[in-house]
Amino acid sequence: MDFQVVVLAGGTSKNLLPLVSKEVPKALLPVANRPVLSYVLEQLELSNLKDLIVVVEGEDAAIHVGGWISNAYVDRLHVEVAAVHEEVGTAGALRAIAHHLTANDILVVSGDLVFDVPPGALAAAHRKHNAVVTTMLCPAPVSGPTESGSSGGKDKIKKPRRYNIIGLDPSKQFLLHIGTGAEVEKDIRIQKSILRAVGQMEIRADLMDAHMYAFKRSVLQEVLDEKDEFQSLKEDVLPYLVRSQLKSEVLFSGVPQTEENGNEKVSSQNNQAVVSRIMANASTPSFHELSSGYNGSTHVRRIHKCCAYIASESRYCQRLNSIQAFSDINRDVIGDASHLSGYSFSAHNNIIHPSAQLGTRTTVGPHCMLWEGSQMGDKCSVKRSVIGRHCRIGSNVKVVNSVVMNHVTIGDGCSIHGSVICSNAQLQERAVLKDCQVGAGFVVTAGSEHKGESLARK
Repeated sequence: MDFQVVVLAGGTSKNLLPLVSKEVPKALLPVANRPVLSYVLEQLELSNLKDLIVVVEGEDAAIHVGGWISNAYVDRLHVEVAAVHEEVGTAGALRAIAHHLTANDILVVSGDLVFDVPPGALAAAHRKHNAVVTTMLCPAPVSGPTESGSSGGKDKIKKPRRYNIIGLDPSKQFLLHIGTGAEVEKDIRIQKSILRAVGQMEIRADLMDAHMYAFKRSVLQEVLDEKDEFQSLKEDVLPYLVRSQLKSEVLFSGVPQTEENGNEKVSSQNNQAVVSRIMANASTPSFHELSSGYNGSTHVRRIHKCCAYIASESRYCQRLNSIQAFSDINRDVIGDASHLSGYSFSAHNNIIHPSAQLGTRTTVGPHCMLWEGSQMGDKCSVKRSVIGRHCRIGSNVKVVNSVVMNHVTIGDGCSIHGSVICSNAQLQERAVLKDCQVGAGFVVTAGSEHKGESLARK
């Protein structure tokens, strides 16, 4: 397909502390006991996109990610790992590796995506429309009580994540407007010039920018070169390309489009539903179909097109970009989205590794995973949780809606609800955790109780 693929794998994202560290960068955080990056790489492999550049922020993180890829994907993918400075942003990361980009079209994928939407479908839509950018949009997911707070539990009400404001043409193939989630709480202002050009626009607040983009390389490199202040693909590059496609039109009057011709106010309605309005004259031709003029009027085809590929509602697509999302995705991949895990679940709808050991009267419920070499004492209960490799869990322990990583020691009588326990942590006997995160190697003292806390080494 002649696409060059760039996977933006991040580094040690601050909003994922204390889950991430120099040894465990974001790309290697476990989802159902597999690094989150593996979900991206395997979807690319299924679409026969096997020539990849994986961009990692920070030299140390790049070494760890590169080592894991070399072991896991030898003879399967051709991967070049490129280290860039930390916190350069997604546009800055592409700018730093621009000399490696040689193909006509570039597919850029966020390395924290867990999804089952074929990347090849986005690439095909991009080629079909000869677009300068095509973005994947997915139905906005729901989550627990906050985007970056507690891990939540089954008694918490799911809430929609922050939305994007998306403007689409009637065919839902062309991207006409994109705004940040903050705009949902305000009135949306659309340029009158845009409305005159497009005739119709549907405003959607129920779609998520999945951070998967196909770019025409020549245009992308021009923007990155000329706009050196741009740091984010989503916040800077994509809105700029969308705006500029609408400014390049010469309309029916033959008057070139000006920067601003006033605004039309569109009231934002319920932010949990589609906000949809038909604006201006529905009989106006599709703005991408305007061509050479007649009767002295000039109709100039736009310089470029910005397109959207909308994934089916039956598809799964979430980004692991917060602690809440980490917990949500782990819950989903051992639950309703278990097809993504790559594992075969038992008749009890769980996975207990053959080498795991269970004490008497210990139960591991549905939507649970107990992995290689882990041991549990007597009278334990595990519900809707993931337990990693070689953990040592005492007797009378309860684990609910939680993720326990590798080599964790949990003493007798501990209770863990809605929490994340990182590798090599130790919970001494009778410790109680609710909606907490415990960093790698941290020791939770015997009999202590913690709620909504982040516990990590100083």
